[in-house]
Amino acid sequence: MAELELLKKLSEARGISGREDEVREIILDEIRPLADKIEITPLGNIIALKKGKERAPKKLMISAHMDEAGLMVTHITDEGLLNFVPVGEIDRRVLPGKSVTVGENVRGVIGLKPIHLLKKDEMSKSIPLSKLYIDIGAASREEAEKAVKPGDEVTFDSVFDASGKAIKGRALGGRAGCAILIGMMRHGLKYDAVFAFTVQEETGLCGSETAAYGVHPAAAIVVDATAAADVPGVSRERQACRLGEGPVVPFMDKRTIYDRAYYDMAFRAAEKAGVKCQAKQDIAGGNDAGAIHVSREGVRTAAVSLPCRYLHSAVGVISREDFYAAIKLIEGLAEMIEEERSDRHTLC
Repeated sequence: MAELELLKKLSEARGISGREDEVREIILDEIRPLADKIEITPLGNIIALKKGKERAPKKLMISAHMDEAGLMVTHITDEGLLNFVPVGEIDRRVLPGKSVTVGENVRGVIGLKPIHLLKKDEMSKSIPLSKLYIDIGAASREEAEKAVKPGDEVTFDSVFDASGKAIKGRALGGRAGCAILIGMMRHGLKYDAVFAFTVQEETGLCGSETAAYGVHPAAAIVVDATAAADVPGVSRERQACRLGEGPVVPFMDKRTIYDRAYYDMAFRAAEKAGVKCQAKQDIAGGNDAGAIHVSREGVRTAAVSLPCRYLHSAVGVISREDFYAAIKLIEGLAEMIEEERSDRHTLC
């Protein structure tokens, strides 16, 4: 239950790309008693060394990102309304009517033209971002400027609920990954490992690129979430993964062809741990592996993701069973990677 309590705290923290401070402080509070060495990089990554019972044959970096997709204020209108842009990939279809927090603690709602003023051809169209605004209840630009300014972060006001078999909350992709990494550090390790909590994944993998360059690992495991489409209207053959069928292991995505030996190893690790595991049956999307695996001379990389419904929206849904299974799978995979006989780094 400790991991769920931590996940709640992380999910409720605010931290769009480039504004991860609140999330970073929570993680630091958790890992200071656990890590043997902690570094905060210029971009804001946390790099933590955790020694195991034995010295690691190869340097392994296990990575998850701290940031979330969100919005940022760009302009305040004469009427006191806020124009905004997305930070990362946001599903614009879900934006109208959402409650948000702007800046330090200003509440607002994403507004749009009233439905009774829409033309007939507008009724069935997705609303472009340029037609949306944030209403904080200000009557003028001057009044709004007392509370907010351009560059302020905007996050969704979302609930966290883990009362049933599913876990519902904001930013579960990265934050569940961070909770899993901290859980591994709590449990203790057989071999030394470097844990990287990265920034700015949602806006271009900037944190992971610099983290991998600085750590210079021989191998990496990237922990994240991936889009589950086990919902009405999507045929089973189009469902890349499903909630409750275990963590997801991709063989390829838009940025990465994953190490084949590590891909196979992940399924053996799941079997050994007695947990479910599923292959991602699609190559859409991507994660921090896209930057990590091409760092320096190259890094052998695997990814383990949680199936998550409604990614890049106000609330995601993951499976409690998948969450705990991922911890066991990744712990086993880390050991197998260290015990692999060949590191494929040879001179001819």
